[in-house]
Amino acid sequence: MRAAYLSAPINALLDGLYEGTATVEEILREGDLGLGTFEDLDGEMVILDGRAWQVDNHGQAREVDGTARTPFACVARFRADTSDEVPPGTGIEQAVAALIPSPNMLYAIRIQGVFEGLRVRSVPRQEAYTPLVEVAKQQATFDFPEVEGTLCGFWTPAFLHSVAVPGCHLHFLDSARQRGGHLLSGRLRAGAIELMHLPRLNMALPMTLDFLTANLDRDSQAELGVIEKEG
Repeated sequence: MRAAYLSAPINALLDGLYEGTATVEEILREGDLGLGTFEDLDGEMVILDGRAWQVDNHGQAREVDGTARTPFACVARFRADTSDEVPPGTGIEQAVAALIPSPNMLYAIRIQGVFEGLRVRSVPRQEAYTPLVEVAKQQATFDFPEVEGTLCGFWTPAFLHSVAVPGCHLHFLDSARQRGGHLLSGRLRAGAIELMHLPRLNMALPMTLDFLTANLDRDSQAELGVIEKEG
């Protein structure tokens, strides 16, 4: 089925609900490309070709097994509908925005190539339920003047801001599968942007006491805008 799968709404993560409610094994049953985080907000998740990596607060990546747990992940079974090369030096998010047919639809994205001026981030493991907007102030950022690798993630319409990160949300993994992080900015020197249109969105609602009693009626779009600018 051409659908994105969310293990929980992003508003739960913004509220500091970092308990793992699904395993990587369960997530990989739903898709082979995607992103997310790990229990206790312990780094960034990158899912490529049906395998999962954890990028720690030092920007180092390691493959994880199916027992690792996540409070938030978004995946799809990726089969590109389009593949477009863009002029060298084009900003990544600007290039994606120019290629999507409509901003009101959901798309899975895979960009494999050589990047320049790439800035990514990761966040430290949390001992307490600190809201994500506060955790972002502790994030570590990493700069790659030139690097080969893959970006993967999603374009989400703005009206879905309470369930997923609106706009372009991408995570990076280098070609050696050793470094990565959440994309903050960068340009594509050489490579192609692959898009897959996703007409359906499936989402799980965690059956935990924290989730069931949380107040998730929040202005997530404003908060996510602040988080994306940190660093």
